[in-house]
Amino acid sequence: MPALIPTDHSGVVTWLGHVPGAKDSLRAQPVERLVLGFAGDAGARHEGTERPSCSRVTALYPRGTTIRNVRQVTILSAEELSGIARDIGLDALDPALVGASIVVEGIPDFTHIPPSARLQGPSGLTLTVDMENQPCVLPGREIETEAPGHGAAFKAAAKGRRGVTAWVERPGTLALGETLRLFIPGQRKWKP
Repeated sequence: MPALIPTDHSGVVTWLGHVPGAKDSLRAQPVERLVLGFAGDAGARHEGTERPSCSRVTALYPRGTTIRNVRQVTILSAEELSGIARDIGLDALDPALVGASIVVEGIPDFTHIPPSARLQGPSGLTLTVDMENQPCVLPGREIETEAPGHGAAFKAAAKGRRGVTAWVERPGTLALGETLRLFIPGQRKWKP
């Protein structure tokens, strides 16, 4: 019996970005295609099979502990980005400013798809969702440079809409306009 269930939900890739690893900024560069290996996007800020632990996992490890890298890519929803833009007073929000790797359109309540869900592209590329990407102040700084007076509102506006982090389970390519199909774990919701 399969542990992952195909859903009727797919998302069209509307934006792709590469976040250069050599920069202190999380600003992404728009690209038409991503080639993702087991370590993620080559040369990207979050490339690698391991990473130093950060504030997100301090309940488990001291900051800087070497752990598995399950946040190789950041995936956001076009619909949720539009909501964030509206709430911070902008007509649109450039995904490059929030460090997006992939933006998809068409999967409802995207930020809350379950951890361990899979997104599979036509090349066979498969991304495993780690968890919701918690909002932070870094995108706000990038937004502020382009739209003064709007960046500080990002963190609050992005709560519950910042997308997910994911890692490459099966390498492949992904291009603009392609579709990612959603598969979810077959287990029931946790009820402690």
